[in-house]
Amino acid sequence: MKKFWAWGALIFGLLYFILPLLGMTNFSLKMRRGVYSLDAYAVVLGDPRFQETFTYSILMALATIVFGVLLVVPTAYWVRLKLPGLRPYVEFVTLLPLVIPAIVIVFGYIRLYNTSSWLPLTGSVTGTNILLMFGYATLALPYMYRSVDTGLRAIDIATLTEAAQSLGAGWTTILARIILPNVLVAVLSGAFLTFAIVIGEFTMAALLNRPAFGPYMQLLGANRAYEPAALAVMSFALTWGCLGLIQLVSRFQKGAQSPA
Repeated sequence: MKKFWAWGALIFGLLYFILPLLGMTNFSLKMRRGVYSLDAYAVVLGDPRFQETFTYSILMALATIVFGVLLVVPTAYWVRLKLPGLRPYVEFVTLLPLVIPAIVIVFGYIRLYNTSSWLPLTGSVTGTNILLMFGYATLALPYMYRSVDTGLRAIDIATLTEAAQSLGAGWTTILARIILPNVLVAVLSGAFLTFAIVIGEFTMAALLNRPAFGPYMQLLGANRAYEPAALAVMSFALTWGCLGLIQLVSRFQKGAQSPA
């Protein structure tokens, strides 16, 4: 009886998620009346605004990933090595973006860094892009920190640090050539999650008036019929592709560790 209910719950969950996706995919293929076609996808991919916003979001995602790695890896390493008593407080801080809405964060940024403040980041395109990158890094912080912290927990960082220092390595060398390669899989997991968050984020990009992919999806959805469905299918595939890469990287890590 337990198996019956377990399978029933699984089937219900699959139908709950798959049926709307199938319906949306089917609708996106009906732009040409009477036949299935990829016209909606062709229109979206050929739209210059799609190319501009998607390219912008990819570049912002890469910049956010680099900034997140430079911020989180040294911090998590130092806390675990030298300041273990601060771990609960650091974890609490990294979880705050999950409970503070993005609209509150971005309004705080606008208030602090507007054109009349001591650091007018919103007064230029470059400054606004930097501010948006900081916002994206804040939203991705819980996922990046958890991934890196889990990776650090799996290795003996104290022994690795002592061995490297005995050979004359400095802190930069230890982080770049010892710690980072050992937690690379965890960093990649956090990077893929960060990428998925940046690609679909709407609130910060819209309020900072930047040409990101999230606002473009909202604008297209408000004015078209078939194209938004096609765009949603493409975004869904991109997100699941990132999750699939995380699983692939995790399996690669397990396969690499198993001979040891």
